[in-house]
Amino acid sequence: MNQPGVTSQKGLIAWFAKNHVAANLLMFLILAFGIVSAVTIRKQTTPDFELNMIQVRVPYLGAAPQEVEEGVVIKIEEAIQDIPGIVEINSRAVEGSGNVTIEVATGEDINEILNEVKTKVDAISTFPGLTEKPVIYKQEVPIHVVFLTVTGDLNEYARKEIGLEFRDELMRIPSVNQVQILGDRDYEISIEVSEQVLRQYGLTMSEISQAIRESSVDMPGGSIRSEGGDILLRTEGQVYTGQEFSRLVLRTFPDGTRLTLGDIATIQDGFVETNGYARYMGKPAASMRVMAIGQQNELATAAAVKEYVAEK
Repeated sequence: MNQPGVTSQKGLIAWFAKNHVAANLLMFLILAFGIVSAVTIRKQTTPDFELNMIQVRVPYLGAAPQEVEEGVVIKIEEAIQDIPGIVEINSRAVEGSGNVTIEVATGEDINEILNEVKTKVDAISTFPGLTEKPVIYKQEVPIHVVFLTVTGDLNEYARKEIGLEFRDELMRIPSVNQVQILGDRDYEISIEVSEQVLRQYGLTMSEISQAIRESSVDMPGGSIRSEGGDILLRTEGQVYTGQEFSRLVLRTFPDGTRLTLGDIATIQDGFVETNGYARYMGKPAASMRVMAIGQQNELATAAAVKEYVAEK
């Protein structure tokens, strides 16, 4: 008794055995599809994660948490609460910043809801004057691709500058879109004034801080209309180093002399106090974490970083 499956299999094999051209064409077609897939398919080391979260962050300079809650957080919640597709809204008010996390229902188009949130938040006209422009983005899970560490007989300033240089150059690589420096400390300028000096010049700390705040700032100065076009005016007074701060003028006297911040204060360029640090083989180091986000090819990113290091 013949088995149908065996008969059809023998017939298919026999047909390909008699038609060599068709068999070769099919083989080349399979190879071509395989090569194209190997080149174009996205390669990754970890699976994708969808958080369905939208973040809204509004900086509010110098504000206490209660002020942030009343002036920023509550207004955002009231503006977005009626948007369809939102499951939950979680808010957090901290000193100098308000953060709102929006959870989107599964199956909803998060990009559409993101646009709705941007429209609603941008339409809020009652934010306090010291708030900055809201930062609104879709939360994504970064994937750690490769670590790059800088170490050696360097002081903290040189190590940080080299780390920043590496970060900026890595960010110019097309396949790299996020680099985070670990173990470094942010720059900080400390200004110390003794109570005796304050009494001598009849100054207060609030006067000094106000003078620094008003002097160290970039401001637009309007425009001048001319036959050749408009000329935009801008005052560039923002300072960044201790030496530049020392030249800030606190008072100008009738005889033309000036009292500068460097005349009365001890100014030091340094770093913020923190317990964080990075070490490599027992030595202080600056570590850079290169991450991939979204549909980025992780293997291509790692290869590009290794090539950069070899050239550097």
